Amino acid sequence: KLNPEKYNRVWIPDAEHVWKSAEIVRDFHSGDTVLELRLEDGTEHHHPLDPSNTRLPPLRNPDILVGENDLTALSYLHEPAVLHNLKVRFVESKIIYTYCGIILVAVNPYKQLPLYGDAIIHAYSGQNMGDMDPHIFAVAEEAYKQMARNHKNQSIIVSGESGAGKTVSARYAMRYFAVVSKSGSKTRVEDKVLASNPVTEAMGNAKTTRNDNSSRFGKYTEISFDRRYRIIGANMRTYLLEKSRVVFQADNERNYHIFYQMCSCAQLREFKNLRLLSADKFRYTCTGGDVTIEGVDDKKDLEETRRTFSMLGLKEDFQSDVFKVLAAILHLGNVEIRDSGKDKSSPSDPHVAVVCELLGVSAEALVRWLCHRRIVLVAETVVKPVPRERAVNARDALAKHIYAHLFDCIINRINTALQVPGKPHAFIGVLDIYGFETFDINSFEQFCINYANEKLQQQFNLHVFKLEQEEYMKEDIPWTLIDFYDNQPVIDLIETKMGILDLLNEECLFPQGTDQSWLQKLYTYLDTNPLFEKPRLSNEAFVIQHFADKVEYQCRDFLEKNRDTLYEELQDIMKDSEVIKAHVSLRFIRIYLRIAPGDAASHFQGGPKDRSTTFVTKTKVSFSSSLSLLMETLNATTPHYVRCIKPNEEKLPFEYDSRRVVQQLRACGVLETIRVSAQSYPSRWTYIEFYSRYSILMSHQEADLSDKKQTCKNVLQRLIQYKFGRTKIFFRAGQVAYLEKLRLDRLRGASVTIQKHVRGWSQRRKYLRMREAAIVLQQYIRGKRTIHKMVSAATLKRGWATVVIQRHWRGYRTRQIYQLVRLASVTIQAFTRGWMARKRYKKVSDGAVMNRLNHLVSTSFIASRKVFFWLVQLFSLLTKGILGRIAENNTEIQRHDHEKEVEALKEEIKRMKEERVGLHRKIEEEGQVTSDLQEQVVQLTKHVKAIPELRRDLNNLQNQRTNMDRKMKQQCINNNRIHHNLMQILSQAGHNLPTELKPKGVVVNMIPGLPAYILFMCVRYADYLNDEAKLKSLMNATICSHHKDFELLSFWLSNMYLLLNCLKQYSGEEEFMKHNTPEQKRNCLQNFDLSEHRQILSDLAIHIYHQLITVMEKTLTPAIVPGMLEHESLQGISSMKPTGFRKRSNSIYEDLETHTISSIIQQLSVFHSTMNQHGMELGLIIQVVKQLFFQVGATTLNNIMLRKDMCSCRKGMQIRSVYLEEWLKEKELQSFSVIDTLRPLSQAAWLLQVNKSTDEDAKEITDKCTELNSVQVLYSVILNSYTPIDDFEKRVTSSFVRKVQSLLQDRDGSTQLMLDTDYRFQVTFPFCPSSQALELLQVPNSLHLGFLTRI
Repeated sequence: KLNPEKYNRVWIPDAEHVWKSAEIVRDFHSGDTVLELRLEDGTEHHHPLDPSNTRLPPLRNPDILVGENDLTALSYLHEPAVLHNLKVRFVESKIIYTYCGIILVAVNPYKQLPLYGDAIIHAYSGQNMGDMDPHIFAVAEEAYKQMARNHKNQSIIVSGESGAGKTVSARYAMRYFAVVSKSGSKTRVEDKVLASNPVTEAMGNAKTTRNDNSSRFGKYTEISFDRRYRIIGANMRTYLLEKSRVVFQADNERNYHIFYQMCSCAQLREFKNLRLLSADKFRYTCTGGDVTIEGVDDKKDLEETRRTFSMLGLKEDFQSDVFKVLAAILHLGNVEIRDSGKDKSSPSDPHVAVVCELLGVSAEALVRWLCHRRIVLVAETVVKPVPRERAVNARDALAKHIYAHLFDCIINRINTALQVPGKPHAFIGVLDIYGFETFDINSFEQFCINYANEKLQQQFNLHVFKLEQEEYMKEDIPWTLIDFYDNQPVIDLIETKMGILDLLNEECLFPQGTDQSWLQKLYTYLDTNPLFEKPRLSNEAFVIQHFADKVEYQCRDFLEKNRDTLYEELQDIMKDSEVIKAHVSLRFIRIYLRIAPGDAASHFQGGPKDRSTTFVTKTKVSFSSSLSLLMETLNATTPHYVRCIKPNEEKLPFEYDSRRVVQQLRACGVLETIRVSAQSYPSRWTYIEFYSRYSILMSHQEADLSDKKQTCKNVLQRLIQYKFGRTKIFFRAGQVAYLEKLRLDRLRGASVTIQKHVRGWSQRRKYLRMREAAIVLQQYIRGKRTIHKMVSAATLKRGWATVVIQRHWRGYRTRQIYQLVRLASVTIQAFTRGWMARKRYKKVSDGAVMNRLNHLVSTSFIASRKVFFWLVQLFSLLTKGILGRIAENNTEIQRHDHEKEVEALKEEIKRMKEERVGLHRKIEEEGQVTSDLQEQVVQLTKHVKAIPELRRDLNNLQNQRTNMDRKMKQQCINNNRIHHNLMQILSQAGHNLPTELKPKGVVVNMIPGLPAYILFMCVRYADYLNDEAKLKSLMNATICSHHKDFELLSFWLSNMYLLLNCLKQYSGEEEFMKHNTPEQKRNCLQNFDLSEHRQILSDLAIHIYHQLITVMEKTLTPAIVPGMLEHESLQGISSMKPTGFRKRSNSIYEDLETHTISSIIQQLSVFHSTMNQHGMELGLIIQVVKQLFFQVGATTLNNIMLRKDMCSCRKGMQIRSVYLEEWLKEKELQSFSVIDTLRPLSQAAWLLQVNKSTDEDAKEITDKCTELNSVQVLYSVILNSYTPIDDFEKRVTSSFVRKVQSLLQDRDGSTQLMLDTDYRFQVTFPFCPSSQALELLQVPNSLHLGFLTRI
């Protein structure tokens, strides 16, 4: 164990905040009785210690571990650490979800948050649970994935206090399943599953002091899936409906919502016959005082309830009967029962007639048996009046039972609507049940709720223990027994023989049994049980030590509520009701009439008894059996736990009451999970995570890159306690905090060393500059002194004379040099001009004369060269230095002239090469034409040879003219048949071309648009024949479906685009013929207007485009998050932090990077090159690349929003979108608006890196983050969940966030947290005329298109 030292921070108990932080100001030594501390407000505090107790105040975790996604990632695992971590996440970061091992802790924000849209559902779909921030969708995805992978049923157990958000969490879980597992059927089963929520909430939810929409029943919903894991049905089971709320509500509470919804719509035509009043006029709806809820529109809610009734297939007549029964319950509560004296009572109220009319029962019978009872004696039956109090109880009992069975009937009808024929392959159950409850006054309902929670907690403890054992066995670590809380003794106290429930049922069998007699039996039989106590100041209560806390129960009405009595006479009246008989009576009789009426007498031997008391349903029997069935179901599934926490009693948004929260944490098992984890090795790191985080603690000898696992072992052997598993390292509690301290000390030491050297270098540099300046000043001062000593009038005179002489001499020398240079220049110019004149003259003069002149000129030129050489020699003697510079300048001039000549020659060579290529091309074309002419010559030769034969035939035909006419008519018929067959061939060609031609053909690569040209030429032939029917047949055959293959889609998108352009270019419309050549104008269509077909083909091209984008995104998406976020492109800047129970899916020992930013760029290059090979137009390529860049930016930004571990300065540095910009420049696409799609991501990365502390920083953020909306900047993890990787980084303060919020409050735009990755930019197909000459197009034989013939 580590003893607290000076400057360590600890937690000490506090009455207001449960725990508060303090810093140790003096080292602790064994035997000290006081620990000297300094609180956060600066005050000194002396914390007393018990020398006999070795327990010390719990240590506080380093700030770097505070705010983690998983509580098990904390190094020190104890109650104050959990409480503080939840507070930091909830209050400062506005994050409501946190993992605690296998539990998802959900804190109710009491505010609508943008966390549940379809975009977020799709973001969590397919992700591993540790890869994203905690969320109810992550739990739902884990359950869905395990069901599909392990072929085992799953269950999600949602529990918590009233008002903690259980119902909403369960609703979101079911919505997730409905979205990710679309049924694809016309019945839309998933919509019906979601539609069941408004109905059950209207019938089973009510306003309480703790929650405006509190579920007053437990619900287990089984969502069934087929073998393709699509929703095919659902089934609901309910538990412990709070029937007493129908007749009584506490102050500031309401009855069930459905009653107020009906009263608010009393004026509707279809409700006139119900004779409803306002809610404050009915006794059953005004007992609690409040009849409205702020912000709730009961009229609109009733419309939603009726709409969902219809969606579930519950017809209008059934709905009408339901509303009749509900109205009858309200009127029944207004029936006044007066006291007639002598234990008599009688009803006198007009509401009785309304009740009987609505239920269809006898008013006389109802009035009689509300106030009388039948007593069966041995020889006779006696009818006895009852006192007013018992009559009122009978009235209320009837109302409660009618409502309870109406509720069960509606649930059964919903289940019928949600059932499908056949057996489901698997199911996921969602349990929404009350958490542990303790109030000032606890009765039978709280007892049953807490009993159910004891069973659930036992199942939870065993599951946690099992997972821990499996983890140790999987890692080959010796398993040692861990002491964990087992609540089996509490369960035995309640349910075993002679336990609380057994004694309660026994007392219910006695007609004269009372709550007090039952309580005395508890005192007698359970007095020795340590978990059962008798209150000191009360004889009407008992105390049970539950797993969460001690609870005192008042025994009043325990027997009555357990009996759940309803007299048989009232049951008989209700059986005769036409309304109840149609929908409720079967279940009513099945449950409540356990024995036949004829056999009743055999149960009443031995004296007169109230016959109706035997016809009771013991709540314990029904509830225990349903609870046992629930536990069997849960034990047969893989459970997932969601614990909902209520942060404060006032329902204020993001307000955190530590005392209320810690009570719930103790009650829901979170702290027990922490305690079990802390007893073993709670901190678990993979080897690669440990190496990446703590390689700074390794020496050069230990840092072996070849075997990181052995390196980790070598380091840990000299540092701390540990256990090595197969893939993970297990640490004791507190060891990670110690490693963080060592790491921080090493970093701090390295920082000091760097600062030392930098400061030394800076000071040395400053010193050298000062020294140099001092030397210069000293030289100047010393020189000045020397001058003062040596300077006189004669010295100054001589100095002035020297300057004058030097000036005149230098002027003289300069003039001499200038004259010589001028003479030389004139001479050179003269000879040069002469040479040029002679050269021109030479071209027009006689050869002999020119030879003579050239001889003379050469002789004179040689002489002049000698003269010039002599002059140069003279100049060199006089001004050697200046002439040298002139020679250099002349050389430079000559060099430039040579370079220009070389460039000119290169241009000439290039031009000649181009001309040569052009000549070759023309030669090839002429050769092709020649070969065609030769073929035609051969054919003509054959025809010439056949001329004599034709002449002989002609002579014969003239002799047989009559026969010839008949043959000509037959020939015409044959020609028509040939044309018909030709059009069928063309139609077949149009249908087969898209499947025959492949994008990788050699000829197709040479002429990418060949299919489009072939199809258009077939269209031209149909236009030439002026056959509209065949033209439509050809066009319809062209419109065909395409494969989901990238290359085929790219190939046919390019050709479809080219075909559209051809149809426009040769349509004959003026706007499309501006760029046509005369030959192209002659090839225009003559007979048909294909504008309608162009629109159809345009729609087909758009469809192909969207298919292409979908295929490309499917290929690219798996690489986006690993390449853009998880890959660390900057080596040495690691952003890895400790994780908890939920490990990242890529945190494996093998250091393999499956995807990097290079993978994304490589895939983009493949897409780009393929589209270029297929001849796709540049404008279309730009649209495709823009859509892909949007997908990359949106997916990356959405993951940043949903992953708190990605929100750090280092991660902002690792997001290298500049690589994508460089790729655009490489492909010459940078001048278009493609890069604009990455601006939100670039701004988010900049926001992670920029300073976030001053008002100037806030102003800069609001000015530069123009592409991010206010929700993304504020609520998102970018500011609220900014996570420092080291202690050197600072967290973003809440005051800074509020400052940014005030600056962004006027910004318009979207309020969505996520970018829609399914968004598609509008695609356009601009007209681009083709220069291809159709008459020169050749169809290669290699394509095997023999049915095509050139005409």
